[in-house]
Amino acid sequence: MLDKLVNGFESYLFRHRAFVILLFAIATIFLGLQASNLKMDAAFVKNIPLNHSYMQTYLKHQKQFGGANSIMVAVEDTSGDIFNPNFFDALKNVHDQLFFIPGVDRAQVKSLFSPSTRFTEVVEDGFAGGPVIPADFSTTEYGLKVVRGNIEKAGIVGRLIAEDYSAAMVSAQLMDFDPQTGEALDTLAFAAQLEKELREQYETDEITIHIIGFAKMAGDVADGAKGVLLFFLIAILVTAVMVFFFSKSVALTILPLVCSLVAVIWQLGLLTVVGFGLDPMSILIPFLVFAIGVSHSVQMINAVKRRVTDGQTTKAAAALAFRSLLIPGGVALLSDTIGFMTLLAIDIGIIRELAISASLGVAVIILTNLMLLPLLISYTSVSANSTEQPQVNPIWLKLSKFATLKYAVWVLVITAVLYGVGLQQANKMKIGDLQGGAPALHLDSRYNQDTFFITDKFSITTDVMTVIVEAFPEACTYHSVLTEIDEFEWLVSNTPGVESTASLASVAKRVNAGFNEGNPKWSVLPRTTASLVQAVGRVPTTSGLLNSDCSVMPVYLFLEDHKAETIELVIDKVNELKLKMDTDKIQFKLASGPVGVMAATNEAVAEAQLPMMLYVYGAVFILCLISFRSLRATIAVILPLYVVSTLAQALMTQLDIGLAVSTLPVIALGVGIGVDYGIYILSTMAVRLRDGMPVQQAYYEALVERGSAVIFTGLTLAIGVSTWFFSALKFQMDMGILLTFMFLVNMLGAIIILPAIAAVFWRQPK
Repeated sequence: MLDKLVNGFESYLFRHRAFVILLFAIATIFLGLQASNLKMDAAFVKNIPLNHSYMQTYLKHQKQFGGANSIMVAVEDTSGDIFNPNFFDALKNVHDQLFFIPGVDRAQVKSLFSPSTRFTEVVEDGFAGGPVIPADFSTTEYGLKVVRGNIEKAGIVGRLIAEDYSAAMVSAQLMDFDPQTGEALDTLAFAAQLEKELREQYETDEITIHIIGFAKMAGDVADGAKGVLLFFLIAILVTAVMVFFFSKSVALTILPLVCSLVAVIWQLGLLTVVGFGLDPMSILIPFLVFAIGVSHSVQMINAVKRRVTDGQTTKAAAALAFRSLLIPGGVALLSDTIGFMTLLAIDIGIIRELAISASLGVAVIILTNLMLLPLLISYTSVSANSTEQPQVNPIWLKLSKFATLKYAVWVLVITAVLYGVGLQQANKMKIGDLQGGAPALHLDSRYNQDTFFITDKFSITTDVMTVIVEAFPEACTYHSVLTEIDEFEWLVSNTPGVESTASLASVAKRVNAGFNEGNPKWSVLPRTTASLVQAVGRVPTTSGLLNSDCSVMPVYLFLEDHKAETIELVIDKVNELKLKMDTDKIQFKLASGPVGVMAATNEAVAEAQLPMMLYVYGAVFILCLISFRSLRATIAVILPLYVVSTLAQALMTQLDIGLAVSTLPVIALGVGIGVDYGIYILSTMAVRLRDGMPVQQAYYEALVERGSAVIFTGLTLAIGVSTWFFSALKFQMDMGILLTFMFLVNMLGAIIILPAIAAVFWRQPK
């Protein structure tokens, strides 16, 4: 029945091939125009699991206490001393310039020049204070001396001023929208503005500008992603050379490349049609679509060449190749598509868009490379002389021995040992980032160097986790409530990885000591309501330590870094304390701040890992079962894939690559693409085995028919992604390493492990 449908479809296509090619051309022009409108999109909310409980807390209190989408600008005096007129002029200019950039929440801009940056001191009559920068400030020697004194009284050294007085900080929270246009904030355009209006304008030989924050990181990642275009061009050239070497025909070199580029155009155009853009991670997908398209094209070229050698005309050879490859090629690509769609189960926008982008790209390959390519080939002339092969291929004859029991036993034993060692290492794989700074960028990047400067010079860190304490109105005037917060803060502060903490309770204790001549013995929480109100009343809501009715009071945890182990330790400690201290009246809720977002992301990735693998393998299993109608054949295809996936996770452990948003999809991509090798090999073997042919002979004939194309495909894909080793983006380099490994080893699995399994499953009677 299926054969009749395929034959009928082939007859219709090739009878109307000119019309079908015209339809492809029209569709390509239309989608090409759509693709020209595609924009880069790196919105902050795409990178977080919005439905995670931590993120629900984060979004609930984002407007009151700011979020994780912040910008920190450190202005450094290269002489090492900020107290000079030139520095204060530069700091004032940076503050004002950042204040007026669209998208900045102006109420949240903090620096020495902010009116909310005040000092308080204990004098004979009680308290005295005012702005750190007086209204009559001038950059004279006296004015700078006054400011130095105010800075020390304000207790902002380490927060707004570097501990060695070599730099000062300007920080701001970002809004989700551009107030001028009302549209979502263009993160990449904002990052470009920071570079142009701050660094380029105010950085001199005496002044250095250091900028960090999600928006700036996204901008630097997007700049690095532009190098993907160069890798794409290199991949096209390398692929062209290899395809020509394989086909020995200019026409059979150009046509696969054209059809694969058409698939990329269709993918980009369809992304625009469904309303998506490209982000720095999914920008890699068009490259993979091109590579996958070429790999399936090679199978088509190989099939056409063999039939021309057997005496067929080019048109007849193309039609027969289409018939023979539509089912195995379609199943392979459908497996890829469904495998990628399983990533939709992960509650992170950037991964879901990558899943949609990859699924669209691979799905259109079924049309462009399995249908359009043979139609175009039918108009060319393929020479039979260039395709002649010896009657017995000695290489394939040697490889066919893997399909005998003698060799199969050794192959399976070695595979089992490798799997055991790999599984042991894979179980040690970490979730999250394993390096300091921005994990998407190399350690020597400007962004990470800026990060290291700020964390080195300031006692605060960019790695902040906020625990939100939810109580009831006027809760901060109750001694029992602040005592709970104080105890919680003290217990968390003694957790490994926590550098310092801040909360309303700790500040109120210092204020109370100030009311008592600064005596440290009075650095306690007053037990009487009147005294407590007096202490708390000195803390404004702009401090970020309480909301307007004092029902919500964050506890800020400043961590040493955002490595996976550090985050896990702190989260476990907070959860332990929550179980003991949460009541109906007061609750400690995780989490906000940059590290809160990372914690939620790590947990989402950890939760998604097993379901994603089950979905991927489940989809491949069902499609292979439908295609081969044999449980043995399905297991023979999937088992090598599973072993390679485990070895890839072991490789991640050895190379200190954590399972993160950027690396989680790699396993699914590797499985989805790797299954193609086994399907092509076994689809030929299955026909021979059903006819009663011995396993070794069936495997030999499969190698003769498709072995060279399978090996060529594995090498081409691996060489293409190996160029990512030289990327300016660390996550792209990591993806390149893992994909190169999976493409090569999956190919070896199909050539070596699959026939060994077949030798056991299809044992011949003596």
